[in-house]
Amino acid sequence: MSAVPAATRPAGELIPNALSEAEHLTVDTVNWLRHDSSDALLGIAVAIALYFIFVGIRWGLGRALGKHHPVTTLRGFAARIVRRTRSAFMAVVAADLVTHLVAPPGPLLKAIDIAFTITFAVQGAFWLREVVLALVERRAGADEESLASAMTIIRVLVNVVIWLLAILLILDNLGVNITALVAGLGVGGIAIGLAAQGIFGDLFAALAILFDRPFKVGDTISYGGTTGSVEAIGLKTTRVRALSGEQVIISNTKLLDQQISNMRRIIERRVVVQLGVIYQTPPEQLEAIPGAIEAIIAARPNCRFDRAHFIAFSPSSLDFEIVYHIIVPDLAVMMAERQAIGIAILRYFAASDIQFAYPSQTSFSAGPDGRVLDPRERVPVAGPGSGPVAGPMPGITAGAARAEGSA
Repeated sequence: MSAVPAATRPAGELIPNALSEAEHLTVDTVNWLRHDSSDALLGIAVAIALYFIFVGIRWGLGRALGKHHPVTTLRGFAARIVRRTRSAFMAVVAADLVTHLVAPPGPLLKAIDIAFTITFAVQGAFWLREVVLALVERRAGADEESLASAMTIIRVLVNVVIWLLAILLILDNLGVNITALVAGLGVGGIAIGLAAQGIFGDLFAALAILFDRPFKVGDTISYGGTTGSVEAIGLKTTRVRALSGEQVIISNTKLLDQQISNMRRIIERRVVVQLGVIYQTPPEQLEAIPGAIEAIIAARPNCRFDRAHFIAFSPSSLDFEIVYHIIVPDLAVMMAERQAIGIAILRYFAASDIQFAYPSQTSFSAGPDGRVLDPRERVPVAGPGSGPVAGPMPGITAGAARAEGSA
């Protein structure tokens, strides 16, 4: 059939080359079926048989793997891949395999190769999409609902990138020059990225929360002077219910730029207590304090004693440092144990006549014999016309009282 000249071809008529290729494909296929009917029928029969074998394998694997396993498990992931395998792909694969058994005409072989390229790229896009989403969902685990908006955007981005790659692969295998298209897409992507860099920054921060999982909904976190429970992790912001009651909203980027303490993941709590006793405490009592405190802490079921030592000579006290661990992470348990241990220490000090120190200054005076007098001593002072005075008078030190009595 001769091609119609371009000058006399009606508008909307097919391109002669494409029309010629289609005609050649049809004519050569019909001639092949007429003249090599045995090979053609064998090839068709084998292709149909292979197709039904593939369908049967897909059905059998689907039944064996089941439909109710989560994608976070290997079995659920395999079932998802099997369900996403398309029938068109299996048909084209069967036809392509038959071309190695029989020799179809050139146009038909070329058409099968083109169909295989297209269906393989499309099926590969389906498989790659499922692999990426399965990895994301597996990493998200039970937190997928808390990151619902971020997961939606992730699916959109994955679909756009994978299908764009599939289209470029198809065009490249069909002989289309995609250099200009790739360059245009690159320039457009840079422009979009610069225009929405704030949004993309928070989006990638949400992805970092999703994959790194520094916290999840329900965790109690502390950052930048704020402590509260995480209520929602969104595409752009994270919402925290502060201990004071208000809801604090912070962008994901700014939140991850700060140091975050996750209170939910505390295994045990370490308590450090410092106390001081007065300098007049006898050395024997000082030596007994660490052992007594260890016994007090060891008697508590939720506590593990670490150490108790004398650590410093302070200006107004002899200081001890006590360290122990609360093996239950609950804050209420820690507060109750600290209270019980503190009261037990107070009782021990009261029974042992050990006095706590507090910031104070004491003036010491010397008597006539030069001996330094302790203001707490009861010093008898004799005066003309009066009996002995027990202890210093208010506002008068012991040394001054004795000097006046001897005058």
